[in-house]
Amino acid sequence: MPASPTLRSLLSGLAMAASLAALVSPAAATDPAAVERQVRSVIEPVMREASIPGMAVVVIENGRRHQFNFGVDAPSGGKPVTADTLFELGSLSKTFTATLGATAEAEGHLSLSDPAERYEPALAGHPIGRATLLDLATYTAAGLPLQFPDDVSGNEAILRYFQNFRPEVEPGTVRRYSNPSIGLFGDLAGRATGEGFEATMTRDILPALGLRSTFLTVPEREMPRYAFGTAPTGEAIRVSPGPLDGSAYGLKSTATDMARFVEVQIDPSSLPAPLRAGVEATHLGHARVGPMVQGLGWEQYPYPVDVEMLLTGNSADMALKPQTATRLDPPQAPQGAVLFNKTGSTRGFGAYAAFVPERRIGVVFLANRNWPNATRVRAGHAILSALD
Repeated sequence: MPASPTLRSLLSGLAMAASLAALVSPAAATDPAAVERQVRSVIEPVMREASIPGMAVVVIENGRRHQFNFGVDAPSGGKPVTADTLFELGSLSKTFTATLGATAEAEGHLSLSDPAERYEPALAGHPIGRATLLDLATYTAAGLPLQFPDDVSGNEAILRYFQNFRPEVEPGTVRRYSNPSIGLFGDLAGRATGEGFEATMTRDILPALGLRSTFLTVPEREMPRYAFGTAPTGEAIRVSPGPLDGSAYGLKSTATDMARFVEVQIDPSSLPAPLRAGVEATHLGHARVGPMVQGLGWEQYPYPVDVEMLLTGNSADMALKPQTATRLDPPQAPQGAVLFNKTGSTRGFGAYAAFVPERRIGVVFLANRNWPNATRVRAGHAILSALD
């Protein structure tokens, strides 16, 4: 089903704004040595205080890419981190899942207003079957929890879990951050394409984005590049398989690929038309939740933004507790400068990405320890503020 006229109008406006921005002559690029001094002054103390073995940092400003590598790729006996070291993205994967779903809508495979049961008939007659794809993608599908219960494993158990789920609120009224929610969204969007989630992501979305070292399953030949995370107790770990993990937290990537990913968020004009529309659609706001606006994958704030507002929006309360959501209908196109951000964690890794398209600035952190979100947000805010 094609995108609605309202959505097409919003995406057209976004495309026009991006084209105009590309015509504006950027300010003089920041001195690379000054960027490095700023990054080191922020990151080196953080790595010491959080005992992070290694980190890759990307800074984007005015079309210029700065990459910095710190430490080693394992908690003991590791190799130096490089721009091609593979890190687990954790929930930053959700922004890729959102891109897949939004692109599928741009290609006419689905509509975000469709109910889940349209793509999984076994959900028909069950409450979650009436939730829309948009509800699932924005964590407003009637209160699905953060994680699946420990005893849910395998496709049959996953389906039974959704069939048995009994919501306590109406869809669209409460945001509860949820891996099952966006996991189901990614699964259904993959079915809508006719290929499935993993095939659509690996054969279509990632190559079209220009990402050559981003994987759901790291190929054997690439394993030497795959960092080891650091467990809270200090041992080397990597993520374990889980229900619908690919669409919720399963991607692994490099600083080079994540630099490219942020660059096409800032200026998607080089992308093929359906994918460009998909990327632009992830920048629409769908629900106001406390200090932030929830989009598809990305979370939004007016820029410049006070660091305390960012900390509230990325707090444990926002991740762990239900929050009142006010649906934005029609979806809200960015007004003026907007900061987009997303954290991502597995047990042994911690990532963060933030960017401001109108200012043409962005930052990415990939670390092989799950360091506090508040520290990531403060570090990103400090670097972006210095660039701006």
